[in-house]
Amino acid sequence: MGKITGFMEYQRLKEASEAPQTRVNHYREFVVTLKPEEAKTQGARCMDCGIPFCQTGCPVNNIIPDWNDLVYRGNYQEALDTLHSTNNFPEFTGRVCPAPCEAACTLNINNDAVGIKSIEHFIIDKGWEEGWVTPQINAVKTGKKVAVVGSGPAGLAAAQQLARAGHAVTVFEKSDRIGGLLRYGIPDFKMEKSHIDRRIAQMEAEGVTFKTSVMVGDGELVAGVGNDAKEIVAPDTLKSEFDAVVLAGGSEHPRDLPVPGRELNGVYYAMEFLPLQNKRVAGDNVEVISAKGKHVVVIGGGDTGSDCVGTSNRHGAASVTQFELMPQPPEQENKSMTWPNWPLKMRTSSSHEEGANRDWSVTTKGLVGKDGQVTALKAARVEWKDGKMHEVAGSEWEMKADLVLLAMGFVHPVAPILKAFGVERDARGNARATTDEGGYKTNVDKVFAAGDMRRGQSLVVWAIREGRQVARSVDQFLMGASDLPR
Repeated sequence: MGKITGFMEYQRLKEASEAPQTRVNHYREFVVTLKPEEAKTQGARCMDCGIPFCQTGCPVNNIIPDWNDLVYRGNYQEALDTLHSTNNFPEFTGRVCPAPCEAACTLNINNDAVGIKSIEHFIIDKGWEEGWVTPQINAVKTGKKVAVVGSGPAGLAAAQQLARAGHAVTVFEKSDRIGGLLRYGIPDFKMEKSHIDRRIAQMEAEGVTFKTSVMVGDGELVAGVGNDAKEIVAPDTLKSEFDAVVLAGGSEHPRDLPVPGRELNGVYYAMEFLPLQNKRVAGDNVEVISAKGKHVVVIGGGDTGSDCVGTSNRHGAASVTQFELMPQPPEQENKSMTWPNWPLKMRTSSSHEEGANRDWSVTTKGLVGKDGQVTALKAARVEWKDGKMHEVAGSEWEMKADLVLLAMGFVHPVAPILKAFGVERDARGNARATTDEGGYKTNVDKVFAAGDMRRGQSLVVWAIREGRQVARSVDQFLMGASDLPR
């Protein structure tokens, strides 16, 4: 590293952000990218640690020490090239990835980890600002055609890699806009959609064709995130018109809450609530599920639940409460026991900073309503013994709830699309496809699967990794060999 003693001389600098009391009044991003000198200093904190566990902690195996050093030296364009060599869309991960690389950072053993995510954020924003992100057009076309079903991060990564290999790629998306959960799942205050739009423009210049409002299936339209389908394309049509098909849709079947009162009005899945607000921000004349003046209860303690908290606060909710079934995690992990693995510890998101009542070890017993509208929630305390959950006797209580949002995760992809293709599913309901060399193949000839549709709900960075890897497998399938990265 250029600054061998940097980790001893400089402290970690957190990216600045707009104050919570003002940012709740809009839906724009509020995190401020590092300034060049700040980025250089943070890059200097990267240690000459010998074995960069950050790279293995990162699902796309970003070459983190190299671009940290390049940033420290001011070689920003070379840093961008290094970053892009493993990650097609660092502007997505630099904003919404939880940064498992930082948990695996060697400096994290006894100090604050290197601010890898903030440096990545700086590199890609600098690249767009300077005009360094340009189309990479392959002048040699293979004559092969590939259909990609789903335009989330897995589908986009697969499409871009395949187009750069010289194939003619068409992406099919059931929503009215490209982006999948990036578009209609992640709120704009975490990631503005202009970042997706300029990548789409780049990919179109590289030869990718996008078709929106198209449902791929057998005529059974699936209720899902942003389902704006106006056209149905049969699987047999894709298999006959294309040389390969990549199924890269999301894991969109939400986990339900089977309790008395579930049928009441005012009880929604998170992915019924969030997409409508994103559509409104995009300028669509749609009626949102409003939290204004309401007592909101969010059930589920993950990122999606946090997004519901932030959106409810921006609506002007009277109160927001978030429940988690599991016990409250410790403020600090036991690093000697967990490093370099992803630790269980207390995590407070920007949405929580804006205001929320958080509670753990809570189970929902039922929902109470009046005239068909939810008015209250019955809850109880639970405790965990020997890995099993037990309700605490006498702990039940009732609280006011005008809007209940279910953010308990997703169990598997929507089944009809896999059924229509005849793709085998694993025990969890995901598409069965191995990740062996030349893998990601399903049991159906020339049909591949990747991303959440194959591995289940996961991170954006895992989706990008699978999209890149399935592209290599498809390229190898079509051409007999592939120069795309593993």
